[in-house]
Amino acid sequence: MFDAGTLLTYTVAALLLVAAPGPGQMLVLARSIGGGRAVGVATALGLGVGSLVHTLAAAFGLSQLLVRSTSLYALVQYLGAAYLVFLGAKALLSRGELPASRANGAAAGFLPAVARGAVTGILNPKVALFFLAFLPQFVHPERGHVMLQFVVLGLLFTGLGILGDSTVAIAAGRMSHVLRRHPAWAVWRERAVGTVLVGLGFKLALARRS
Repeated sequence: MFDAGTLLTYTVAALLLVAAPGPGQMLVLARSIGGGRAVGVATALGLGVGSLVHTLAAAFGLSQLLVRSTSLYALVQYLGAAYLVFLGAKALLSRGELPASRANGAAAGFLPAVARGAVTGILNPKVALFFLAFLPQFVHPERGHVMLQFVVLGLLFTGLGILGDSTVAIAAGRMSHVLRRHPAWAVWRERAVGTVLVGLGFKLALARRS
């Protein structure tokens, strides 16, 4: 289905894109500092779920709707922006309490973080257009199983993305662990996280369609 050259070229290109700083990494960084390593990794997994959804959408041709419909693109864009601003405002208005103990709160906070990351990824039309523009360059209809090619390439990119974002989460989680020892910094931590999320939301809302 794929020759070695195509797969190697795609992997290198995907690694370079994953390593490049972007909104996804900023989101993971903010959530890791605010909630710790586990929350950051969960956010990375959620963004990965969003990437898989966009991969399937591109494979089925649904992403073409975002290209052809200006109103649909704007709707998805503003919904995603509003969601990020909502999360940011929630952090800004919080009192900066430390999370519950690991025994009671770790599992409870992990799944919501995955869900929030997934919603953020799914409601970002730029991600959909990225997959629609990037993946087809490495899909060759003459080799058959076009949809399967999309899925394989999407899975590979998603896996690399999760790995890269998780690395960011682990590094930032260590910073969060240090801050937990100083409760006075908790409020400022939430303010910083909220500011980043609100900034990402406005950036998404104001982003021009390319």
